[in-house]
Amino acid sequence: MTDLIQLGKQAKAASFTLGLMDTKTKNGLLVYMAEQLEAHTVEILKANQKDLAAASDHGISETMLDRLRLTEERILAMADGIRQVAALDDPIGEVEKMWKNEDGLMIGKQRVPLGVIGIIYESRPNVTTDAASLCFKSGNAVILRGGKEAFHSNQVLVSVLQKALEEKGHSPFAIQFVNDTSRETAQKLMTLNGYLDVLIPRGGANLIKTVLNTATVPVIETGTGNCHVYIDKDAQLKMATDIIVNAKCQRPSVCNSAETLLIHRDVAEEFLPVIEQALKEYNVELRADEQALAIFQDAIPAVESDWETEFLDYILAVKVVDSLDEAITHINTYNTKHSESIISDNYFATQQFLQQVDAAAVYANASTRFTDGFVFGFGAEIGISTQKLHARGPMGLAELTSTKYIVYGDGQYRQ
Repeated sequence: MTDLIQLGKQAKAASFTLGLMDTKTKNGLLVYMAEQLEAHTVEILKANQKDLAAASDHGISETMLDRLRLTEERILAMADGIRQVAALDDPIGEVEKMWKNEDGLMIGKQRVPLGVIGIIYESRPNVTTDAASLCFKSGNAVILRGGKEAFHSNQVLVSVLQKALEEKGHSPFAIQFVNDTSRETAQKLMTLNGYLDVLIPRGGANLIKTVLNTATVPVIETGTGNCHVYIDKDAQLKMATDIIVNAKCQRPSVCNSAETLLIHRDVAEEFLPVIEQALKEYNVELRADEQALAIFQDAIPAVESDWETEFLDYILAVKVVDSLDEAITHINTYNTKHSESIISDNYFATQQFLQQVDAAAVYANASTRFTDGFVFGFGAEIGISTQKLHARGPMGLAELTSTKYIVYGDGQYRQ
């Protein structure tokens, strides 16, 4: 079993040094990590093949295998992601504002690292490099605990990053990996008080629920994505079709893909056959309410659980609604506060939707697939936070920091 206390001690020591590292040094190390990632492509792909073979033997679906699979192109993209993080502005040390109070004290609010971040995640090896680079740039040491599906891939990726740090004379303990995937070790990581400053789960609903119920260290909840697209009565048919196909089918295994389609009664008869035909090309299974079922040629009845399920597959729940208000109520009842979209040419309808839907990202006439740190200009992301405290939406560098007050005096004491 991994000695988590030792990892914690090493991470804590590394975090003090990393928190004081200047931006130029951090950026140079990140660029070197990216270069080393590319240089070890063959080794990484071999490890990934072991993970893919094991996953296939365990009957994992093709969509989930896609989350796990690495290619030369994806490794290059991971390396480019690290370079993009290096190119971002460094938030550490930034003084947001400074003012003089009535006692003559100069009070400033300065951005600082969180310290040591633990991340528990599943399946996707690119999370390893994204998380490591973001934590490193923001001055945080990180302890990574990936899922068993990507164990060999993650192990090699972290090894490459650690060796890059060592080769440049820096502590490899700024980036560490939990070398076993047992549930017992994961639970101990969730209670590593005194070493972890924050824990971030990234994965499916069961993982996030387990972390929230078990952790004694502070948790930033990154959400599952039960995302909706609502077609208003004033929507453009072509636009709506293109957006739904993209939101559902471009990459159904990710958290910002659409899981439920809501459509206004006034356009259901016209729209649903068109959408059904477009989705048929991708073999999307439609689970429809009674009204939609009567219009579709090939669908199955939806059950209550379908409205709250993150399918992560070529499955779409479909419901006909009588009004925009009903659509908003349905979304706020069943969504996971991730990403929601309205398709409409009606300005007032879009404004109502944007203001009343409770989610981290709300779109008008665009696909939910855009909820992403790269797309938003943050570089790589730690995850999509669906909570409201500290961080919400794609979590970039700024969301991995805290603040402290720096106060300058010239002999003042409080009367």
